[in-house]
Amino acid sequence: MRLHGLLLVASLLGAACGRGEDRTSSAVSGGLLDTADQVAFGFRTLVTDGGLLRAEIFADTALFQNQNTKIVLLRVTGDFFGATGAKAATATSQRGTFDTRTSTLEAFGDVVITSVDGRVLRTPYIRYDRSSNQVYSDSSFVLTEPGEREMRGIGFRTDPSLSAIEVLRIRSGKGGTFTLPDDS
Repeated sequence: MRLHGLLLVASLLGAACGRGEDRTSSAVSGGLLDTADQVAFGFRTLVTDGGLLRAEIFADTALFQNQNTKIVLLRVTGDFFGATGAKAATATSQRGTFDTRTSTLEAFGDVVITSVDGRVLRTPYIRYDRSSNQVYSDSSFVLTEPGEREMRGIGFRTDPSLSAIEVLRIRSGKGGTFTLPDDS
């Protein structure tokens, strides 16, 4: 009887352990995992410029490649900080890459940047450059602001707090006025 009890406990433990999600198979395709120098879960890094904190990046999974100079990130969240160190915005995306040599971050797939004052930018792709402290993209985007103001366009350049946006091509807008740049 004691043997049956031990077998029952062992089989229950085995079943419980087997039900956990295999994080590597669900989060990473075979090709990325095969080329990774290292794999890390619960990744966090800081992006600084001259001692000033510019961004803090988190990812569920990080795949280090090219002798750890390129990091492929999955399920990414990043916080951007202003010159005073106060949080300016938060960005989320499905995937990203981080170049450790230049501290350049690219984010792909349902990218959403939310500023602390309520502006929300949605786009399929962004690139953040530490040296200029700018976020830019050549992709389509939707920018919404408090008060039901909305702008749609293709391509932009902005500071991480979304307070100074330069739009390459406006498609539509509603809920307010804005000044178009002179084309001459």
